[in-house]
Amino acid sequence: MNIRQSPAPQAYLPPDLARIDRLMEAAGLEVLVVTSKHNVQYLMGGYRFIFFAAMDAIGHSRYLPVVIYQRGKPERAAYIGNKMEGSEHANRAFWVPEVLPATWGSKDAAALAVAHLKKLAGSGKVGIEPGFLPSDAYAVLAAGVGVDRLADATGMLEQMRAIKTEAELDLLRQASELITDAMTATIQAAGAGWTKHRITEELRRQEVNRGLHFDYCLLTLGASHNRAGSDQVWQPGEILSIDSGGNLAGYIGDLCRMGVLGEPDAELQDLLAEVEAVQQAAFAGIRPGVAGGTVVERAEAALKGIPSAKVTDFFAHGMGLIAHEVPFLMTNHPVAYEGVDATRALEPGMVLSVETTMIHPTRGFIKLEDTLAVTASGYEMFGARNRGWNRGGL
Repeated sequence: MNIRQSPAPQAYLPPDLARIDRLMEAAGLEVLVVTSKHNVQYLMGGYRFIFFAAMDAIGHSRYLPVVIYQRGKPERAAYIGNKMEGSEHANRAFWVPEVLPATWGSKDAAALAVAHLKKLAGSGKVGIEPGFLPSDAYAVLAAGVGVDRLADATGMLEQMRAIKTEAELDLLRQASELITDAMTATIQAAGAGWTKHRITEELRRQEVNRGLHFDYCLLTLGASHNRAGSDQVWQPGEILSIDSGGNLAGYIGDLCRMGVLGEPDAELQDLLAEVEAVQQAAFAGIRPGVAGGTVVERAEAALKGIPSAKVTDFFAHGMGLIAHEVPFLMTNHPVAYEGVDATRALEPGMVLSVETTMIHPTRGFIKLEDTLAVTASGYEMFGARNRGWNRGGL
């Protein structure tokens, strides 16, 4: 009997190294030592080790993957990983020429990184990620290459991920579509007497069954503004807001939709229309060549004109491998970072999350959050369905 063999999987391909070289040169960096899961995944062409996908700790230390890349010299790149990752490389080859699956802890990984850096024989700045480098690993690096050579590469690496490829956009599109479907199905399944815990578990099931990794559910019922899980029960006539993040191959979808157990009355229709008006004003500012802050300015101008302005808030941020990334459009609102991209032009391939939240004193938490990609002519919205009042208990 002849058994058809599956074709060997294609090797992991490198990202746009020429663009990375330009960003490194502008930042004054000769070498990158990358240690965050998201940037390691990006530089490794989409690879992320499944064994440590949920938890990094093991034994007395932690998993610390490392990518070392010298500007303009991809033939000298290296990947340092856990001992079990040799099998991963054997099954589907990594693009980096040197693969060192030899570690069980952070100091081991740092020691191998130092050894590889010495082989490179460079003298320029070594870019690191301070927020994703354990103190014991940092001490090994500092002692091995000199603290004066180490520089913060966080901003450069954020810009590296700013422009999504078509493959990345497709993952974000799929994640958003699947989350929209999962939230709609959850609202329709939930009914009178369902607790917030039960609704959250239903959403988890709906997302996982669609091939997503469930990240979180922020949920409100009725007039409450509390989005944490609890035994609060959904009552007839009450509204529901469901805000969920789930990811597909590491790329995050993050949307919010509204539900009601029964029929929305005229006031609810008007309140959600106010939220929608702010969203549409923001969308109108999304196109290439326009300063990113224009999105915020248009939304805030529209917000000032709605009846519920005093209890409504607007926020916009970048999306991708992490929930808040380039473009950073607002400063410390509500997440603590600088809006460094507000004056920079939007470019095709950037992805934005746009959200308007009304915290109404008597009707509850009313919110829409949407994901949009900047295109050559404007924008494309991902998961654009069911943005009105979705009926529960169907």
